[in-house]
Amino acid sequence: MRKNNYRLFDKRTQALIYGYQINAIQRMLDFDYICRRETPSVSAIINPTRGGLHKCFFGTREILLPMYKTIEEATTEHPEADVLINFASFRSAYAVSLEGLETDSIRTIVIIAEGVPERETRRLGALARQKRKWIIGPSTVGGIVAGAFKIGNSGGTTGNIIESRLYRPGSVAYISKSGGMSNEINNIISRNSDGVCEGFAIGGDRYPCTTFLDHIKRYEANPDIRIIVLLGEVGGTDEYQVIDALREGSITKPLVAWVIGSCSKFFPSEVQFGHAGARAASDSETAEAKNQAFRDAGAIVPQSFDDFDQKIRETYQKMLKEGTIKPKPEVKPPHIPMDYNEALRTGTVRKPTSFISGISDDRGDELTYYGVPISKIIQEGCGIGGVIGLLWFKRTLPKWATHFLEMVLQITADHGPAVSGAHNAIVAARAGKDLVSSMTSGLLTIGPRFGGAVNDAAALFRRYYDEGKKPETLVKDMKAKGVNIPGIGHRIKSVSNPDRRVEILIQYARNHFPSTGYLDFALAVEEITTSKRNNLILNVDGCIGVLCCDLLRGIGCDAGEVKKFIDLEALNALFVIGRSIGLVGHILDQRNSKQGLYRHPFDDIFYLKPGDTEIP
Repeated sequence: MRKNNYRLFDKRTQALIYGYQINAIQRMLDFDYICRRETPSVSAIINPTRGGLHKCFFGTREILLPMYKTIEEATTEHPEADVLINFASFRSAYAVSLEGLETDSIRTIVIIAEGVPERETRRLGALARQKRKWIIGPSTVGGIVAGAFKIGNSGGTTGNIIESRLYRPGSVAYISKSGGMSNEINNIISRNSDGVCEGFAIGGDRYPCTTFLDHIKRYEANPDIRIIVLLGEVGGTDEYQVIDALREGSITKPLVAWVIGSCSKFFPSEVQFGHAGARAASDSETAEAKNQAFRDAGAIVPQSFDDFDQKIRETYQKMLKEGTIKPKPEVKPPHIPMDYNEALRTGTVRKPTSFISGISDDRGDELTYYGVPISKIIQEGCGIGGVIGLLWFKRTLPKWATHFLEMVLQITADHGPAVSGAHNAIVAARAGKDLVSSMTSGLLTIGPRFGGAVNDAAALFRRYYDEGKKPETLVKDMKAKGVNIPGIGHRIKSVSNPDRRVEILIQYARNHFPSTGYLDFALAVEEITTSKRNNLILNVDGCIGVLCCDLLRGIGCDAGEVKKFIDLEALNALFVIGRSIGLVGHILDQRNSKQGLYRHPFDDIFYLKPGDTEIP
């Protein structure tokens, strides 16, 4: 606690912020930095939705502010913080403020919300006075102590604060109802005196928790403040408390006062201005009556707001000449770098990008796939094949091509529970792994012996076909290397027992593809291999691989582009996407039937004993 009750805030003040107000927090920290505070004025953030840490800047370095879910946690961990800045909505502002008042370490509460019920506001004000605590607001932007502490967004941007020289204290203090007028008052005072010492907006509601007089009494007791400025408004009677104090002589410092709203006399009926309390319920609440009462009580009152700055300047110059005021020395504030996002927006900086994305863009009003809005993709029925065309091949594919890709996904979706990928996914699911982990177990099985033959077959047949070599040469070369031809051969299917999937794909390609050169080459290879053994047929992997090459040529790709897509393993990706559907199905099937942990049967394992000959 501070020794002097007239100082609510100083250069050591620590605050808790209720509500995750990122911009307001950063503005407070930027003000701290240009005031050369040794420590940030924000101790912690109270964010009811989550705890953790918030990263922000203190000058040029990043710092971490702790976040707590409750006021109790925050005040327990940070007993040094005696200010609670309450950004809660009007619905919960009362409850949050009440808890703050009941917390011993909290001395001052600022309520930003508008629309807090008057009954609740009056309860809070009465309790605060009983506990000898302070509440500023509700419906306030806050206030500022020049060179020491500012509340939330008070004072505006850093540029406004520097222009108004709020980074060091002056000799003038002001009090206002309007937070919106605070920036204008800061500017007027800085141009017509040595600057602001402190200034607050008590809030525009009819019953603020602290009044003009409450703060003016503080200003009167503060030896650093030499001139007091008051900006009132039409409606309410708070100004008359100050007028009475002037008449009684308890306010001895020069008071420059003006009550705005004098234009209301030009309206034919009663006028409600922006604030809840800005409505004259009687003649005494009009701006004219209040301004005249201030004049009669000895305040310095201009003829209009246009003369407000002149009266402040005259008062300051008079006290300067008398030696009552000694001007505060000017200091140069440290430079605050512009935030990167703001600099980027204004074109002040340029930064090389870290990633390149040539397929989608989510920066505008609508997500696009290779320049096509997602709504158009759905409305025009592009389907999964059309999406693959845009995102993989950066082309709008013709219907025959998109339908073929969707056929491939259907054909490759599953091949029963016994194949290695499905088996691994099932075992993982029965071990209690989550869906993604179980699916990954199956996907990691995909390789040269399972699924990967699509890409390998396409690469082999493409190379021999594009180089103009004969099918016989391919067979002879692979035999010489002792390597099986990828895409050729099936464990069950044969010439006499053909694979229906391959037949469907071939028939579709013959009927719809512009050309099938790669397929024809592969079938010529099949004629050679099946003459040796009737199960050395073009299998589904090989058929998909060569037809994908024909598809690419059919949509306008040259031989080099076909090779590029194969090298990128784009064709294996088709198998991955298709088989993912089946893997998920097997996982859901196992979990739905609540299958227990799988243990492989002993009789399906050949156990080697010491001394046995190992089986290669």
